[in-house]
Amino acid sequence: MEVAAEAGAYEEMLRVVEASAARIRWRLRPQSKRRLLNDILFLCTGLRPVILMDYGGTMPQLQDNLCSLLHHARQEASTLNPLRVMVISDMLYLIHIQGLAEHVSPNARSRHQLAFVDLEQSCSEKLLADTEKNETMVELLSIQDRFSDTFPLEGDVEPGTPKQKSRLPERATDVDCTGISIADTTSLVVDLSAFLESTQIALPSLNGWLLGYPVTYLFRNETAEAATKNLSKHSLHIYRLYVVRNGHSDAKHSEEELLSFSVPCGMSVKRDEEPWAKSFLAHMNDKLEQCSHVWAAVRLEMEVFQSQTGVIVL
Repeated sequence: MEVAAEAGAYEEMLRVVEASAARIRWRLRPQSKRRLLNDILFLCTGLRPVILMDYGGTMPQLQDNLCSLLHHARQEASTLNPLRVMVISDMLYLIHIQGLAEHVSPNARSRHQLAFVDLEQSCSEKLLADTEKNETMVELLSIQDRFSDTFPLEGDVEPGTPKQKSRLPERATDVDCTGISIADTTSLVVDLSAFLESTQIALPSLNGWLLGYPVTYLFRNETAEAATKNLSKHSLHIYRLYVVRNGHSDAKHSEEELLSFSVPCGMSVKRDEEPWAKSFLAHMNDKLEQCSHVWAAVRLEMEVFQSQTGVIVL
């Protein structure tokens, strides 16, 4: 009975989000609206900590619409309270504060070590680990530390010190949405553009880690052109992770794409039997168990993309 009530609360949350989108006259295409609802559900059920908003419009209107949507929807669905709009340079993200704090914590990073494709090396056929330091890796590790400082877990606070909330910029602190004006929706924005101001790491490299991919392309802004050419020389395995909703009689129609990422075929010969792939799938199954009242199963699918020079854009 309790499980059904929890699942029902998420269904009600999605109805609130959909109604709020209509209220602010956010004219989303059906495919974009479905993706937005799914992404919010992924965030609130703990399957993903960060979503890249590469749909639903362009800046600055996209940011305005997202902030307005959250402002209205959080007044009726408290499950949405941990959601924020994050900005890095010209990229927009939807994040779950607690989920991101867990994702960027040193403990989580040591438990789920990433693999990297060094795109600055044209002939590299081996994945790097984050223990194999080079200049770009050192920059990424430094940015990861800044994220963990900005979004600390409550349990990470030293004993005897006051319990702290995430050390966000002042305009991104928690607010009680009841009765606030639309102008106050700026408090929903976390602008971390300054994190990259003194670094050379390319934003796609940071995104690979933030978005939860088990394999990340590693390169700097000054080598972006060479990185694109190097990747274009490889055929790719495209990995897609799907999740199935509970409470649906037709599993095919309730299956949703959770995320997708690519790995050069030469570095993923064993496909889903690669150590990093098995570890990643086990990690996602653990997440699924924690919200089994909403999600029933997870499935990893692969396809081969035959690359041609100039086709791939990072």
